Amino acid sequence: MSLYYATTDSPFGPLMLLATPTGLCRVGLPGESRASLEAWAARWVGPEPPEENPAAFSDAFVQLREYFSRIRREFDLPLDLRGTPFQRRVWEELRRIPYGQTVTYGELARRVGRPDAARAVGQAVGANPIPIILPCHRVVGANGSLVGYGGGLDIKAALLRLEGVL
Repeated sequence: MSLYYATTDSPFGPLMLLATPTGLCRVGLPGESRASLEAWAARWVGPEPPEENPAAFSDAFVQLREYFSRIRREFDLPLDLRGTPFQRRVWEELRRIPYGQTVTYGELARRVGRPDAARAVGQAVGANPIPIILPCHRVVGANGSLVGYGGGLDIKAALLRLEGVL
């Protein structure tokens, strides 16, 4: 299977995007190494290294710029989600969290039909391969505190400020 990559700027630093012909499959946040992205790709997509192809990401680049400019509130991109069925169910539910709102891990667990599985939901959220697009930054601790974000709590707080939550 073909795998493509490109980088784009964000207010926090460069993002590295990976996609298959089906859709976007991975967003690497600033500070994440190319090696870790390639290890993820080898596990979930296949052993061939990604090929640089910025043209494959033109819609993603536009939508990310619009989001960071506070023009876009939802992403409309084809995705190729790679994960377990439970993870994919959690990630699909992330898409339903409205712009400018947050939910707790417990609430997200209820939404996926597993009210006693907040910890498992937290692990699935932490494994989200497409941060920002699938807005895991909108998930907060039970008391509303900012907890757990792969790109660091500074980026999570900045995304929530961008959306007017903080």
